[in-house]
Amino acid sequence: MNLKVAIILIWSIQVGFSQTSKTYDICIYGATSAGIIAAYTAKIQGKSVILIEPSNHIGGLTTGGLGQTDIGNKYAITGLSRDFYRKIGQHYGKFEQWSFEPSVASNIFNYYLKKADIKVFTKNQLVNVVKSKSTIRQIELIDENKQKKLVRAKFFLDCTYEGDLMAMAGVTYTVGREDNKQYGETWNGVQMLDKHQFPDGIDPFKTLGDSTSGLLRGISSEKLAFKGSGDQKVQAYNFRMCLTDSIENMIPIEAPDDYDPSHYELLLRYIEKKQPLELNWALMHLQPMPNRKLDINNSGPFSTNLIGANYQYPNANYAERKIIQKKHENHIKGFFYFLGNDPRVPAHLKAEMKKWGYPKDEYLNNNHFSPQMYVREARRMISEVVMTEKHCVGTQTVTDGIGLAAYTMDSHNTQRVIVKDSNGKYQVKNEGDVQMGLGGLDPYPISFKALLPRTSECSNLLVPVCLSASHIAFGSIRMEPVFMVLAQSAATAAVLAIDSKKNLHEININELQEILKSNPLADGSLPEILIDNSYTGQFSVLGEHEIMKKQYGRYGKDFVKIAANGQAKFSTKVSNLGRYNLQVYFPKSENGSEKVKVTIKIGNKIIEKQIAIDNEGNDWYNCGEIEITGNEEVNVTLSSLSDAGFIADAILFVPIRR
Repeated sequence: MNLKVAIILIWSIQVGFSQTSKTYDICIYGATSAGIIAAYTAKIQGKSVILIEPSNHIGGLTTGGLGQTDIGNKYAITGLSRDFYRKIGQHYGKFEQWSFEPSVASNIFNYYLKKADIKVFTKNQLVNVVKSKSTIRQIELIDENKQKKLVRAKFFLDCTYEGDLMAMAGVTYTVGREDNKQYGETWNGVQMLDKHQFPDGIDPFKTLGDSTSGLLRGISSEKLAFKGSGDQKVQAYNFRMCLTDSIENMIPIEAPDDYDPSHYELLLRYIEKKQPLELNWALMHLQPMPNRKLDINNSGPFSTNLIGANYQYPNANYAERKIIQKKHENHIKGFFYFLGNDPRVPAHLKAEMKKWGYPKDEYLNNNHFSPQMYVREARRMISEVVMTEKHCVGTQTVTDGIGLAAYTMDSHNTQRVIVKDSNGKYQVKNEGDVQMGLGGLDPYPISFKALLPRTSECSNLLVPVCLSASHIAFGSIRMEPVFMVLAQSAATAAVLAIDSKKNLHEININELQEILKSNPLADGSLPEILIDNSYTGQFSVLGEHEIMKKQYGRYGKDFVKIAANGQAKFSTKVSNLGRYNLQVYFPKSENGSEKVKVTIKIGNKIIEKQIAIDNEGNDWYNCGEIEITGNEEVNVTLSSLSDAGFIADAILFVPIRR
């Protein structure tokens, strides 16, 4: 595999396929990151698979510009999802990497598709689902030539961001925000907080101070509902943009066809009020990527999000969605152009914006602009188990977990409204932005039942993306690596159901959990061996130490800070002989030791290593290869090589695969 090739066409993309009498084992609708991982999981285990995508873009957001991965906690990323980021790392010469160019992500998904000989049938849109009682018998599609196709399968997976297959199959779902009272939550429903918020005193009217002139674009006249109340409004969408400052690789930003500078009058008023010194954080979030590129996300009260323009999107048809997507595309193009060209924008901001343009080597088939809108949330299934805020914070847990989540409960703004200040004067405010658990939550399990419709509604469908969760819980779960984890789990469940001749609601959850643990790459290869500091009986500390919980970058729920004269010991028994790469994890630390001694004892053999730590951390450090020749006890001891203390968090034995 050559992951260093800049652009490779996705493996065997087909826009149409012949209608046959064949019944597939598994049909997957939606070639998102989740859909690709699900297809690979099933196919590599010998099942017949068909992967269908309604658009001409595959890989979803992971290939669509979301190159700075939101993780929450790396402990939560397992199986093929973790393998994906390891392959990203391989491309860039690292153990693993969480920031990447869209084309690199495409190449790696291409590897999975090619390895498993999976064809992706693009531009095939779902128009009908045929059921017999609660069982989906076949789905009806229409291609770009208006030709209808039928697909039959034993099991179906909906891996779209919109939940189209789920909805058309008659499964109960919801759109929008629940009232806090519905599930006993705190951060659901209407929330007016201070993140990505306008400062006080910004006038909402087209003519300053004149309420008869009408409201500026995007501001709702609707009265703000009370805190925590539910509605059907949807958090804002945007595009995760990939830009470059490389002159040789840059296409200048031009105004969209419908450009109207008045659309950005509110932005100008915010700039005049705030007087930002730079673009980053105040006007957008600029996240550095490899090869002089940026992943740009929304930041600030007026940014790349188009607040309030997406309420109809979840239940809209494909043609209607295309119109909504174009509106979002033009907004962000106009936003960039306005910042770089409008004479009223401060010179230093214009100069900074002018440095960036669209990369020539990305999105060659879409005029170098991402084809994937950031659909943060659309439909959400309502099944027997609904994941809620209580699951996110650990006051309620599940026993049938088939994947973990750990990201902040994160909702972007939902509406832009007018409210009165203390003097009774109207001002503009954003509503809906919630960020609870900043830095990541403790990893928590996601119920298998949250991926399953109620038995009476559909017995052979799994929904790993638009799963059963409240709005605010979904804000934590809705991360690309988690979707990949859940998709692998869903596909594995379908494989198990086929092999055991059971329906999805009857499979043994303990057996499913064991398969996911013992066969994490779905190919029968040896699993990695992780030892976290929280593993009772496998971790011990000598000397003064403190358990640290609330630290961004920790692996698992906590880590241990140890005095300079102390030691930390990880212990395990390795039954599978072979060669392993030993990795030691260090979260970011201030005033920690810059050198740590690693003593590895394998039976009676002792190996000593030294690790130089940059204390910017949140990463694995390589201790090299070790050989285990039998059923041996392995002890790894950490100690400081300076007068400063050090951190003990986790170690990892990675089988060396030849």
